[in-house]
Amino acid sequence: MTKEDVKSTYKSNDTEEWLDTVWTRPIGYRWALFFQRFNIHPNTVTILSMIIGAGSSWFFAHGSYRTEGMDGLLYNLIAMLLLAWANFYDSADGQLARMTGKKTRLGRILDGAASEVWFIPIYLSLVYRFYVHHDWEFRMLGIENTGQNTWIAVSVFLAVVLYSGFGCHSRQCGIADYYRQIHLFFLKGEAGSELDNSVQQQKLYDETPWKGNFLWKAFLKTYVNYTRTQEKQTPEFQRLMKKLRERYGETGHIPQEFRDRFRALSLPMMKWTNILTFNTRAIVLYATCLADVPWLYFFFEVVIMTAICRYMRARHERFCRELCSQL
Repeated sequence: MTKEDVKSTYKSNDTEEWLDTVWTRPIGYRWALFFQRFNIHPNTVTILSMIIGAGSSWFFAHGSYRTEGMDGLLYNLIAMLLLAWANFYDSADGQLARMTGKKTRLGRILDGAASEVWFIPIYLSLVYRFYVHHDWEFRMLGIENTGQNTWIAVSVFLAVVLYSGFGCHSRQCGIADYYRQIHLFFLKGEAGSELDNSVQQQKLYDETPWKGNFLWKAFLKTYVNYTRTQEKQTPEFQRLMKKLRERYGETGHIPQEFRDRFRALSLPMMKWTNILTFNTRAIVLYATCLADVPWLYFFFEVVIMTAICRYMRARHERFCRELCSQL
């Protein structure tokens, strides 16, 4: 295995994160070779990553070092290893798809949903962990450790976790993925990206019969909502694309000069998209769980990651507006 072999499975050099290039992608590539040898489909690998990632939640739930000693520390380490393993598979499925040409719409939908399948049970497990192990936090805040106070605190924490997961995590990862696909579209064209739009997805959903396709229809409906949310967050980019279609017709006719200009403006955004996806979240999650203050992770996600996401969106929308005014 050479570096060039691994690089051949990248989406692009522009969109790769440094930590992925030195850690995740090389290990993911070895797994991809393993799955290719046994003719295992990339979608199967994605589902395996979902199972392993979700399975880490049980160990996160019981990972309090303060109250469970070395057992708690061991559970934390196992949880971290399982989540890292799931991420290797999440890398391997895309690498395997690019190696074998087995790219499917279902694979795209599953890949987009993988991190949510991991993090929903993990987040809920941390709520349970707080319910069982909150003595230190109550002492620090001067709260009497009664049953009523516990339920109030857990209810408030659950509300914060749900907002963090669905209001922050899901939207942040969705827009980060969207900006990556936009960048790949202008870099490589339609064939080199997975830039879908809600109109196309809604049409596919409407044309697919329910009979014999119940699960597929459910996936498609989820994906329609996913793409629609991405579009609602990017009005200036939608206006730019509309103007490009009006001027050039097919997107394949967009001049290379314009594509190069867009890439130059979009490239600095890629570092922010990388921060908003897996690696940064995982590192902070691991650190806060090992320090036995997992609630601090949600503060990070709600405050720090939201600020980064808003900054990234503002910059992206601004240069899209400027490009649109120049057409």
